[in-house]
Amino acid sequence: MALAITINYIPYTMKTLHQTPFKLMLILASISLVIACGSPEKRTELQSNAIRNIKTGGSKLISIDGKYNVWTKKVGEGKIKVLLLHGGPGFSHDYFECFEDFLPKEGIEFYYYDQLGSGYSDVPTDTTLWNTARFVEEVEQVRKGLGLDNFYILGHSWGSLLAMEYLNKYQKHVKGAVLSNMTASIADFVDYSAVLKSKLFTGEEKRLFDSLDRAKAYSSPDYSSLLNEKLYTKVICRLPLEQWPEPLVRAFKKPNQTIYLQMQGIDEFHVTGSLRNWDFWDKLPNIKVPTLVLGGVYDEMNPKSMKEEAQLIPKSRLYLCPDGSHMAMYDDQSNYFNALIGFLKDVNQESFVADKK
Repeated sequence: MALAITINYIPYTMKTLHQTPFKLMLILASISLVIACGSPEKRTELQSNAIRNIKTGGSKLISIDGKYNVWTKKVGEGKIKVLLLHGGPGFSHDYFECFEDFLPKEGIEFYYYDQLGSGYSDVPTDTTLWNTARFVEEVEQVRKGLGLDNFYILGHSWGSLLAMEYLNKYQKHVKGAVLSNMTASIADFVDYSAVLKSKLFTGEEKRLFDSLDRAKAYSSPDYSSLLNEKLYTKVICRLPLEQWPEPLVRAFKKPNQTIYLQMQGIDEFHVTGSLRNWDFWDKLPNIKVPTLVLGGVYDEMNPKSMKEEAQLIPKSRLYLCPDGSHMAMYDDQSNYFNALIGFLKDVNQESFVADKK
């Protein structure tokens, strides 16, 4: 359009322009400006600015290693900014959706994030990607991509394991941490799983479970029934399966089984994957930021172990939801979120007081 401007559109004769050099300068400057705005470089800049200003409802893709994209979404606005690390490994952010009913109204901004291979993020077929060290670097790239610093990190279950490892390397960027529903070693988790099975199964049920386990009959109806009715509804979410909240049901329907099997095992109570030797007990004192160790009395993680975990973190506070299990954000919702929000506000207001050690 700029190049279509000709001298015929200028309402001056050459004589007039010669007599009024200032007007001539203005006209030529205007033509130059229009032409510049129409240049390819300027158009590209304007288009880039327009793309940056497009509203997405908070969703944003973050590039990982220049090869893959992971999905994130910002919810709410506030000075307190929390990055959520979901469980699994291989699950997705879905079951965190109940946070929307509690954090934004308290002025807390939080970020969903589907780890690589999960949910809305890319799902590579390269199985060498599924290891803890690489996931730690992924979290750091997500932090940078979201522009977070002096932020809060909240990990749940596997996400809490990942948060511990992240803190061990990158805690200089973290203002406070929440370690939700996770002990500090897989050996401890396995030992307590055996205790739970002895406690929750009858003698006959335990014999049946063990026989099916030896036969690796993990897809049998009897095995699934024992797992769901006797274990999951007692230590994962203390509600009948038909009453499990929709976001939780949705999350359980779409895990990446390749990641879960490689790192965890066949199910929640069989740790045969690469995480089986994970142990963080000796590193817990290295976590120096204010930390909330959050769990449930009926958790699949040993409550005594979570108490010990909190004792070993210098600036920590422990809260075990009295009616909660592994998904205490659902089965003991009020207590879970009161503890979480109270901790975040105390740290933000610099009024946080750690438990006595």
